[in-house]
Amino acid sequence: MHLLVIRFSAMGDVAMTVPVLYSLAVSHPEIQITMLTRKHLTPLFQWMPDNVKCLGVNLKDYDGISGLGRLYKELKAMDFDAVADIHDVLRTQYLRLRFRLSGKKVVVIDKGRAEKKAILGNGMTSPFLKPTIERYRDVFMRLGIDFPLVSSMPQFSNSPKDTKQIGIAPFAAHEGKIYPLDKMHQVADMLADRGYQVFLFGAGKEEQATLESWERENIRSVAGRLGGLGHELELMGTLDLMISMDSSNMHMAAMMGTPTLSIWGATHPKAGFMAWGQKEDSTIQLPLDCRPCSIYGNKKCKYGDYRCMTGITPEQIVEKVVNG
Repeated sequence: MHLLVIRFSAMGDVAMTVPVLYSLAVSHPEIQITMLTRKHLTPLFQWMPDNVKCLGVNLKDYDGISGLGRLYKELKAMDFDAVADIHDVLRTQYLRLRFRLSGKKVVVIDKGRAEKKAILGNGMTSPFLKPTIERYRDVFMRLGIDFPLVSSMPQFSNSPKDTKQIGIAPFAAHEGKIYPLDKMHQVADMLADRGYQVFLFGAGKEEQATLESWERENIRSVAGRLGGLGHELELMGTLDLMISMDSSNMHMAAMMGTPTLSIWGATHPKAGFMAWGQKEDSTIQLPLDCRPCSIYGNKKCKYGDYRCMTGITPEQIVEKVVNG
């Protein structure tokens, strides 16, 4: 069986496919799996078993209906037996329609949009929704492919070190998911003063400039300095802990087997986006009735002050790092 799996974005969501595809691949070595995603995300899949191939594309090369039609023809030539759409956006809807019309078996993710909408502003009383990773697995189950999710993947050896190494990834896609940078700077300083080696992660020139301004003894920015995503993942795999927002860095660190301490504001782990293998006690969040106000953190705070983030002190974060 040759299976096409499609997920183009976002980086964190694509990272969450990794343990699922790994679990599928090791349980069913007879199945050939091709993962279709954006070209710059292909390093996420570099440690996959031999029966997994990652096909990275630049979507600008396949713009519009004519471009997607060309992409479909290229994919059709690869002779897939079934298609798993674990994204469900306009591009993937077009591709799966074409495959369905050609007679291929096609399944699509149930994102649970209604369930997620129902927990807005009810985070204190709502139950935890099904994790996204399990929603991914459900897609393959509907193809008749059963497999258990592994609890870990082969990872880089975290050999004993004289100094504990901690990563800090202070940025996220939306303001409602970002802990105030001045306070996170304090966290980095406090950890460095305690003797921890701190590595700062970010992307883009503006983030790089900010993180470089934090550098001092025991604090080093690696943003834009390691030669690409693959090398950043290798470093993440050697860390003792990653401090992150509800962001792609949280998912990538967890994928590499590194414990995470995630900070949540406008969003909430109950929506299903907790990092793979991480527990609720590995989060820092405030018990506010207004949380979550957004599933993705892209809405303005109705109070104007993002109290869900500003109410968390640097001392709370450092205490959690030191004492768990």
